[in-house]
Amino acid sequence: MAPRPVPAPGPQNAPSPGPGPGYSSGQTSGTTAAVPRAARPAEFPSVHDALLCVALPALTLCAEHGQLTGEGPEGVYHAGKRLLSRCVLRVAGREPVPLQGRMAAADRAVFLGALRAPGDTGPDPVLTVERARTADGSERITLRSAAPRPLRLPVELALGTDLADLGSIVSGRAGREITPSVHGTGLRWTGDDARSVVVAADPPPMDALAAAGVLRWEVELQPGAAFVLRLQVRGESVVRSPASLGAGSGRPGGHLLADARAEGDDPRPGELLKSSIEDLRGLLQRGPVHPTDVYLAAGVPWRCGPVTAEALWAARMCLPLGTRLAATTLRALSRAQLSGDGNESGRIQGPLRDAGPHLPPRCTGIEATLAFPVVLAEARRWGLPAADLEELLPVAEGCLGWLRRTAVRHGFVPDPTPGGPWRAETQAHAHRAALLGADLLDACGKPGREALLDVAEVMRERFRRDFWLDDPAGGRPAAVLMADGLKRAQLGGWVAHLLDTGLLGGGRHAPGLLDKSESEQVARLLATPMLDSGWGVRGLGTREPGHNPFGHRAGAVRVHETAVAVAALAAAGQEREATSLLRGLLDAAEAFGHRLPEMYAGEQRTAAAQPVPHPAACRPAAVAAAGALQALLALAGIRPDVPGRSVSLHPLASAPLGAIRFEGLVVGGEPFAVRVGRLGLGMVEEAAEGLQLGV
Repeated sequence: MAPRPVPAPGPQNAPSPGPGPGYSSGQTSGTTAAVPRAARPAEFPSVHDALLCVALPALTLCAEHGQLTGEGPEGVYHAGKRLLSRCVLRVAGREPVPLQGRMAAADRAVFLGALRAPGDTGPDPVLTVERARTADGSERITLRSAAPRPLRLPVELALGTDLADLGSIVSGRAGREITPSVHGTGLRWTGDDARSVVVAADPPPMDALAAAGVLRWEVELQPGAAFVLRLQVRGESVVRSPASLGAGSGRPGGHLLADARAEGDDPRPGELLKSSIEDLRGLLQRGPVHPTDVYLAAGVPWRCGPVTAEALWAARMCLPLGTRLAATTLRALSRAQLSGDGNESGRIQGPLRDAGPHLPPRCTGIEATLAFPVVLAEARRWGLPAADLEELLPVAEGCLGWLRRTAVRHGFVPDPTPGGPWRAETQAHAHRAALLGADLLDACGKPGREALLDVAEVMRERFRRDFWLDDPAGGRPAAVLMADGLKRAQLGGWVAHLLDTGLLGGGRHAPGLLDKSESEQVARLLATPMLDSGWGVRGLGTREPGHNPFGHRAGAVRVHETAVAVAALAAAGQEREATSLLRGLLDAAEAFGHRLPEMYAGEQRTAAAQPVPHPAACRPAAVAAAGALQALLALAGIRPDVPGRSVSLHPLASAPLGAIRFEGLVVGGEPFAVRVGRLGLGMVEEAAEGLQLGV
């Protein structure tokens, strides 16, 4: 069905240009335009085996051997522009034999290589080369000698760049390398757009060949001695004005995410939590127009564009690390809210997102509109400061006003256009927003509570009547009601959102769209091999038409949906199903070196198998890293109510991973630590003064 005209994406939600990298700071003017079609990306080169150092807007992508060869998307990037594509080291005319390449942190990789000394005939290397490279391209190269005699070695670096945008590189339009000039202690390249990049070396090279892009040193190494070479990569503008550099080009300052840690009988949660928080910090970026807007990029290297609904979902899952990220993300999205008195007033603008080969695209603006009051309400429960709440509450009121008018007018919330279709997942988001929004308005002394509760009640009744499909196996929810009245079943991981109801006062969870028996049936479905791959929940069940284990909406495992399923099942008391999915996610994380991609193939797990990477997946990705945090904390079941001065624990009674302790969390702006013993009993070990343990 062709989409109808709706308001165009706002400046913070503009569609990513090109095939997907999306480092765009451009704005879309006007208030109405045709809905953009969800972009079909180009065939991205797989970066699963690459090492990605991330500290946005800086990003370095290289292979495990450590050399930057200029092949494919390899290189050092800043805000989506490749500053350096080649950095090839040779010692005595030979490249080191690569031995190991590994991530030392989210923003740093270390490479080890070896060489035989010139003239040696034996098999043993006596020269080792260690390269430590960071996200901004800075590098420390250490050449060590274990030779029994002094060595005189020529060392050279072959450097090059095309100053191309990542989008052009992926689509095969990178262009030719630029000829550099000698500059200070290194080389300088200048592009046609008046931007340049400088590579500086310490110590200075003995020779610099600009035409070849080569720096050379003559190194004398005594037995047991080392030679250390430092490189700095710096992008700059010929006209160095604030406007030319870009307001959002710097790293976010401050401490938005706490240093949470986990330890226990199983060491994997600690490793996964540590890596996930490092990745989340690396994915933080500033808004291109408003530098005080800080939010998570969806993922690298392909999705580092303007703030999206995914950033809001990730901020929600990160609330145990503090509320500051939620506040800055909400503030960024608030700038895309429509004003006025029309039916669309209060809705947050956003582009369409591809929903797979079998359904029309979804509207990320509608998703953000329904998520906004939910995240604000839950952030308040975690201890959001009053000043932030006061600033953001009017935006939430606008979102809730749009929800109320839309639900009354249509019965359900259509997505993406007023003509439908009507998605079950969207109704779950709308129902949650109505209940948590009613609670928020009531707590803040604002009108509208009863009207929203009425909306939620009508939605529950209609959903159970119109979306639930009875069958001999116990029934299932339909995924979509089409405009022509057709119901599409298409069972997939999206059903987890029907169980995610949101947090109310006193540690209570809001009621869901489904009744008790229907919720139990959805829990059973999530645990069947049709949906549970053994590594996580598939986006589309194996028995559904069009199932594809590599389909990003048609069968691949999406970490966000699996994390939502774990947390929602645990909250609903479906511990066996939650435990099974959590163990599968932990096993997958271990196979991926504790850096979960946004998705991976939904192949069925077998003995001695490993999860299969998805060739186009971002890694790291915001909702995957934040989802790991959410899934792990389901073990403790922390439910804060800071306005009510209480926090309650609802740990998994079976303690599926044995004893575990979380520390460095934040509740009410103060450190929070909790321990769950091997008998499944929870204990608060550190909390804000005056915070009482609830039931």
